[in-house]
Amino acid sequence: MNPTDTFRQARDLLVKLRTDQPAACAQFRWPQFPDGFNWASDWFDPMARGNSRPALRLVQESGETKVSFAELSDRSTRVASWLRERGVQPGDRVLLMLGNALPLWETMLACMKLGAVVVPTSQQCTPADLTDRIVRGNARHVLADAAGAEKFGRTPESNLLRVKLVHGASAAGWTPFDEARSGSPALAPHKTKATDPLLLYFTSGTTAKPKLVLHTHQSYPVGHLSTMYWIGLREGDVHQNISSPGWAKHAWSSFFAPWNAGATILMHDTPRFSARAQIQLMRDAGVNTMCCPPTVWRMLVLEPLGEKPAALRELVSAGEPLNPEVIEQVHKAWNIWVRDGYGQTETTAQVGNAPGGEVKPGSMGRALPGYQVVLLDHEGKEAKEGEVALRLGAARPVGLMESYLDDPQRTAAVMAGGYYRTGDEASVDGDGYFTYVGRGDDVFKSSDYRISPFELESALIEHPAVAEAAIVPSPDELRLSVPKAFVVLKPGFAPTADTARDILKFVKERLAPYKRIRRIQFAELPKTISGKIRRVQLRNAEKEQRAHGQRGQNEFWLDDFSL
Repeated sequence: MNPTDTFRQARDLLVKLRTDQPAACAQFRWPQFPDGFNWASDWFDPMARGNSRPALRLVQESGETKVSFAELSDRSTRVASWLRERGVQPGDRVLLMLGNALPLWETMLACMKLGAVVVPTSQQCTPADLTDRIVRGNARHVLADAAGAEKFGRTPESNLLRVKLVHGASAAGWTPFDEARSGSPALAPHKTKATDPLLLYFTSGTTAKPKLVLHTHQSYPVGHLSTMYWIGLREGDVHQNISSPGWAKHAWSSFFAPWNAGATILMHDTPRFSARAQIQLMRDAGVNTMCCPPTVWRMLVLEPLGEKPAALRELVSAGEPLNPEVIEQVHKAWNIWVRDGYGQTETTAQVGNAPGGEVKPGSMGRALPGYQVVLLDHEGKEAKEGEVALRLGAARPVGLMESYLDDPQRTAAVMAGGYYRTGDEASVDGDGYFTYVGRGDDVFKSSDYRISPFELESALIEHPAVAEAAIVPSPDELRLSVPKAFVVLKPGFAPTADTARDILKFVKERLAPYKRIRRIQFAELPKTISGKIRRVQLRNAEKEQRAHGQRGQNEFWLDDFSL
């Protein structure tokens, strides 16, 4: 059987059993590709041949752009041809630093056809972040917009980049993206092994340096069959995902999962999110399925939801636990459950409330097809509460990353003892429904972004007034949590509003917006006998303060100032 038919057979089984999660889990087997697999040339292009249905709809203030599957197949082939002529080779790493613009999808497909490795990059990255991606990520080519090109101009290491494409404006030393569309429509795609590298994600960890998560031509393209199943996608659906490019969730629901199903991707490219406009768009665009993070759901229910958009069938949420009361509000208004799901940058969707099954508000659902999910106690034994883990060996899921690049010790640690350990804690009931408890380490989420306390603390102690600092999540109704800094001042500095303002301004200029410290409190730091900061004590104290609507002594918020 050729790779296209092998993939289609696995996909069709999940579509057939989309409302019977136990049967899907029992019958599904990950497709195998011993002779190689390239999702762009073995799945997307055959699906796109003669296919005039929209693959992508981009809604902007200036109007809507529609591109069919057939058109996008041709466009990406031309871009691939152009890149190959400019020396982009299999294995070369290409930074993609764009918003929701058409060239993002064209270039992603083009790189796959060439066997190049895509490094998704948030537009919020600072020049220091870009230096890290060029040096540790060994990036050699880039696509960005004019603002991104300006940031690269402040990055000396950008002289290592050979092909530099810019979209939307001109920039000295950069080639306009339109030129890349002039490549040949004929291309002999690079034959990739299923295990060849495809995606390299930089993700926050417990150290100052982000982890480098490596995915292959099967782990994300094929692995997202589980995500397609969780969402409940069907061929011909209009699927909207609210997510920023550069993060794994964008590849989840704005690329692989919908096109695995043959659905249309709808993107709303707007500078500022409006809940009212989003609800109207769902009606006007005929959205069938929608995925967005809990932050967006919490904003949506602040608006009158009105009648259910006529075409709407499935609603899902991921990135962090969604409040049960929000799920109930949406169900009361539209008679649709917002179904929670769980996964990581390192994986595709592992756990979820699938269509047709019972939804237990507050639970993130059951194991999805292709995943054997267990909980490990502190002794590494399977239990009813503990660390979320995936069985490996013969049960290893295709959707699991290849490794943490250039960090074999970290890779070995998370895959020790026959399990992949997620670092997240959960409980499971007698029906197999998992309920998220929290992170096993100090990394936390603000909105849909993972925050590394160590990285923010490192920025804080660069300020001349700061002797020591600890970052913890501070509960927030809209963002779930925001970074709060507990700071010990150096002698000679007073815990005043002026000092707080100066520190917050200082770190604001050095950190990407999603990492912004929004609360600061001057206080002594509790420590263990060995001198380690007891963040758990700070976290508990902060939860208590927020539960009573109180601020701590010498506490100041970013909202107090005009910065």
